[in-house]
Amino acid sequence: MNAYRILVKGIVKRDDKYLIIEKWYDDNIMDPYQWEFLDGEAEFGESPDVAVIRMIQEQTGLTAEVDRILYTWTFMVGSVCSLGLTYLCYTDMEEDDVQLSEDLHDCRWVSADEFGEFISNQRMLEDIEKAELY
Repeated sequence: MNAYRILVKGIVKRDDKYLIIEKWYDDNIMDPYQWEFLDGEAEFGESPDVAVIRMIQEQTGLTAEVDRILYTWTFMVGSVCSLGLTYLCYTDMEEDDVQLSEDLHDCRWVSADEFGEFISNQRMLEDIEKAELY
């Protein structure tokens, strides 16, 4: 039997800044906290567009709107294929309106040319560059 998961990543933009979040990954790695964009999984039957907006609101308290899909990715774990969609989303809420969920450690609003100073996932940085977010 084939099994699929739909993952969504939300790159939230306000004016000329983007929201990055710091979350805990694993105590067994050198740097257990890492900077990332918001991400989550679509619920069964939920469209990815709705899932990314829900996930942004649940994790930050921000309301946002989808602009477009920036890039996609896939990976396999066992017999499960995960399909990921990265969205560019906009919010007009104030920076101080961010209320992080308990599983997130910190957040910052940064310019696109600062991504490399925080985000260590080189593949993601390459995908963002191809999407011409810079």
